[in-house]
Amino acid sequence: MIMTGRFDRLVAAAWPAPYAEGLGRWRLRYAAGVTKRANSVLPLGDPGDLPAAIEGAESFYAARDLPTVFSIGDGAWPGLDGVLGARGYGVADPTLVMTTDLLGPSGPSGRFDGPVQGDHDGLSIDDFPSRVWLDRWWSVDGRYADQLDVAAKILTGVPASYVLLAGDQAVGRGVAQGEWYGIYCMAVAPTARRRGLGRAVLRTLLAVARRQGARRAYLVVVEHNAAARRLYEREGFRVAGRYHYRVRARP
Repeated sequence: MIMTGRFDRLVAAAWPAPYAEGLGRWRLRYAAGVTKRANSVLPLGDPGDLPAAIEGAESFYAARDLPTVFSIGDGAWPGLDGVLGARGYGVADPTLVMTTDLLGPSGPSGRFDGPVQGDHDGLSIDDFPSRVWLDRWWSVDGRYADQLDVAAKILTGVPASYVLLAGDQAVGRGVAQGEWYGIYCMAVAPTARRRGLGRAVLRTLLAVARRQGARRAYLVVVEHNAAARRLYEREGFRVAGRYHYRVRARP
């Protein structure tokens, strides 16, 4: 049984904002606007005076010229989602948390004994993202002009493994978190899709996870990304949680 808020904490720890401030038991995260995850309130625990806490968060982000964003997972303070909706906050990016068990001789895909070799050239696994790795990830997932350096600071805020495959055609990032292993930054060049590169990166990261002693792996995927969900389901991942953001425009 997953404890309430477990995934909220895992995701927050694997994607650390360079700056965060406490507001009671809530965390106000800031990363110059790069990704909602690193620029949102993590509202775990009793805020005390709820209206005052929301207003405090709004003041924090207004001072930084950012919209106020709340991450609403299963650990969010009960009733907060409805209160934010009533205040005019819209829902953004419904996201699934998917997990798989790494126990057993081969894992669900039968391919966890080592990095994928053979069909794809140029496999590397590093402890730090190279410029090639960053450029490929950003070319697929980047939404923030001229802010790759901030994104790299987020990624390297915790130890992680970085897989680069087929020269520079596919990448992924894995974060060891005790019994859990988080899969992030899965990206394949548009011209290299439907060649099994994403699957190869995923299996390589899961092999790393097993070698590092993880018992379970998780990843997050936006709900509307049907192609990625199919891949993860074929590799043994199942939906175990959900979260979304509540977003208020800049004042």
